[in-house]
Amino acid sequence: MMRQQIGELISEALAMFIIIAFGDSVACMYVLYDPSPYQNAYWGVCIAWGLAVTIAIYATGSISGTHANPAVTLALALFRDFPWKKVVPYWIAQVIGAFLGAAIVYALFGPVIDHFNQAHQLTREAGGAAGVFFTHPGLAISPMHALSDQVILTAFLLFGIFAITEQYNEMAPGANSGALIIGLLVATIGACMGYLEAWAINPARDFGPRLFAYLAGWGPSALPGPDNYWWVPIVGPFIGGVVGAGAYQLLVHPFLPARQRALAEARQAKVATSNDLL
Repeated sequence: MMRQQIGELISEALAMFIIIAFGDSVACMYVLYDPSPYQNAYWGVCIAWGLAVTIAIYATGSISGTHANPAVTLALALFRDFPWKKVVPYWIAQVIGAFLGAAIVYALFGPVIDHFNQAHQLTREAGGAAGVFFTHPGLAISPMHALSDQVILTAFLLFGIFAITEQYNEMAPGANSGALIIGLLVATIGACMGYLEAWAINPARDFGPRLFAYLAGWGPSALPGPDNYWWVPIVGPFIGGVVGAGAYQLLVHPFLPARQRALAEARQAKVATSNDLL
């Protein structure tokens, strides 16, 4: 049992490692190069993040379920009987994986980051190129507005994940294609709302790379960040995940025809068993 639990934690760390290694790398491609290959093709950035999620799920889903997001882990514990004793270990593994993913991105793009900062007369301490690692408010967005955005965006994410993975949803994707649809969901959120504050929608996705950047020379520009922003991509997704998952459980789950049939069959079986005992 202990070996399996360790495997689950490794799986969660590996999933986040994959997501950040590819996701922050495409952020580097978007930010650090002039002209950027994605400057007029932002959908490519979104697809790269989405496919990173898809790859992570295919690689690790059979071991841990690939939560790859503390907000997902919390929602599953609240609404789908995921063991509470595993919640905090999963969170820690997810942050570690994101931290290591950021380290790989730095190993790849470190010279390009330094060149970008030199060319633009920026320093790490001032936040130069920090946006390739973690999120920040976009045009006209205050930290408190970003908090509400993160609640809404993560609610969309968890509502979609619960729908895609619902066992009684007869319209859910089959034949192991759920991973692709979840990746497209992430890409769609980014394409529609990503410029608000870079669509963190995942506490580990932001905090792990932010912690790495803090240790790699970005210092207070990473933690606590301008306007003490560091907590927003943590608190917002946690709240939004509960809201989105709860909305699905309240508004959709009770009315699924397959669930209704399963409940009816269970009642009939219970009656039959009771009659046999008489």
